[in-house]
Amino acid sequence: MGDSGRAARSAYLPIAEHGLIGDLRTVALIGTDGTIDWYCCPRFDAPSVFGSLLDADRGGCFELTTSVPAGTKQFYFPDTNVLITRFSAPDGVGEVQDFMPIAERSSEINRHRLIRRVLCVRGSLPFRARVAPRFGYGAEPHILRLDGRHAVFESASLALALTASVPLEADGVDVRAEFKLDEGEAAVFALDRVGGEVGTRPCPLEEAEEEFRATVAFWRGWLAASRYRGRWREMVHRSALTLKLLTYAPTGGIVAAPTTSLPERLGGERNWDYRYVWIRDAAFCVYALLRLGFTGEAEAFMGFLSKHATMCTDGPSGPLQIMYGIDGRSDLPERQLSHLEGYEGSAPVRVGNAAVDQLQLDIYGALIDSIYLYDKWGRSISSDLWDRVCTLVEWVRENWDRPDEGVWETRAGRSDFVYSRLMCWVAIERAMRMANRRGLPADLVGWRESRDAIYRQIMRRGWSARLEAFVQRLDGDVLDASVLMMPLAKFVSPTDPKWLSTLDALGRVLVSDSLVYRYDHGVSPDGIAGEEGTFSICSFWYVEAMARAGRIDEARLAFEKMLTYGNHLGLYAEEIGRTGEQLGNFPQAFTHLSLISAAFFLDHALG
Repeated sequence: MGDSGRAARSAYLPIAEHGLIGDLRTVALIGTDGTIDWYCCPRFDAPSVFGSLLDADRGGCFELTTSVPAGTKQFYFPDTNVLITRFSAPDGVGEVQDFMPIAERSSEINRHRLIRRVLCVRGSLPFRARVAPRFGYGAEPHILRLDGRHAVFESASLALALTASVPLEADGVDVRAEFKLDEGEAAVFALDRVGGEVGTRPCPLEEAEEEFRATVAFWRGWLAASRYRGRWREMVHRSALTLKLLTYAPTGGIVAAPTTSLPERLGGERNWDYRYVWIRDAAFCVYALLRLGFTGEAEAFMGFLSKHATMCTDGPSGPLQIMYGIDGRSDLPERQLSHLEGYEGSAPVRVGNAAVDQLQLDIYGALIDSIYLYDKWGRSISSDLWDRVCTLVEWVRENWDRPDEGVWETRAGRSDFVYSRLMCWVAIERAMRMANRRGLPADLVGWRESRDAIYRQIMRRGWSARLEAFVQRLDGDVLDASVLMMPLAKFVSPTDPKWLSTLDALGRVLVSDSLVYRYDHGVSPDGIAGEEGTFSICSFWYVEAMARAGRIDEARLAFEKMLTYGNHLGLYAEEIGRTGEQLGNFPQAFTHLSLISAAFFLDHALG
């Protein structure tokens, strides 16, 4: 998997060469060389403390590795989000156990603790550590206070305390340690946020063991609620554990990804900040987790909507924004961090997201579909939530026939996207189902008229006789993978001749060895320079669409191929490049929820 014996960490690890740990408030990315190169404290969207993922020299990192050349392997402690990186050298084998304890007591809520426990399991090994935080995305200076095995890094906005079971020494404003462990010996490094009501506290070896056991028990206890017993249990459960890591416990929001500005193309400008709650992505996450039996996350997201997603019928993006901050804030100004070079020199690095004010009509279908499923598989929705659903449906009825920026968030102006119309149909159709099933008050006659008008428009103007396929835009001739949702959303029968013809056309034009491109940038410019890789959510949609169409063998082969593109831990970024490399923010919720859905239906189809 790798060699930890590099003298200096000047190169960037591939995006896929990372694992993820977290505490339901933030995460850390840990490379296969044992280096933490992404960590924002105290929450997902806070400025980075370790950010060498976006600038190897200025970003800051926490290195923990062997002092001699060693082969490395990385895996998760079974059924948990505790990450283990093993080092194998001629004289010994050691491992680093990385985890973040989950704060379940109110007294621990503001303590953000990251524990790195080093063990020598065979022979003896020398280790070295270097802790070099760079606060405020590498722009905020700090001072160091060191006292034996205790160090405090303090900037104007944040202070972190490092306690270790081995001696520490100063290196400017950084800290280093070198130590040797024999078989059966261990060392611990604990990094805590301090300040205010949170004081420093040591982390002796015994306490680290207790925290380890408690963290393992938390994750295994959570995963025990899963109802999935199918063929791909390990991959599905890893995806579920990853989605859980992307939830922000204080509000119930779910981030699209825990990183910003990892490029969709090396050297390109398709670099975006995904550390926010997209209504669409979170709604699809709710669907995937409900499928597995996790109702608590769905309930928490419904709480997020009720408390934070304030409806504004005259807003530029409709009653709801397409995204919100994890705390529910609506203002997410986009800016560029010009002092950071970007991953592998892929500038700009962006913070915030200017797409927040876009009109994306499809979010209403995704949201109401998730509410419908929660009402069906979770708990019956409240009368207040039903009133909000009715308000959304009435807005959709009046606005579905408008151009918008679409699901892919193009920056080339609005257009009449077929997917947006499709999901407006879903919004009304699912609301009608809820009203009929529960006997809830609704203008069913008016809703039916609007629903049927959308259906007829898509069938008439969203179909290209020349391509014999449903297309990206009304009256257009460009294929788009988003139409793969048509049978999944039950808009069209999966065996309808028009749909089968569409599936064939998509396979010829947008599919490359089971990998699916969103659309052809050459014939459908989106206002952003550069190319991109294949979109993994589309690849899993393609698997499910083929399975629903009865092409079971093809679907299973495509699914198995997609599994080979996951990283060594089963994690996926947003895209896959031409040579199989992971591209874009990592890991991405959209990809993992679509894996769960595809596996679920493929299992069902295989019997």
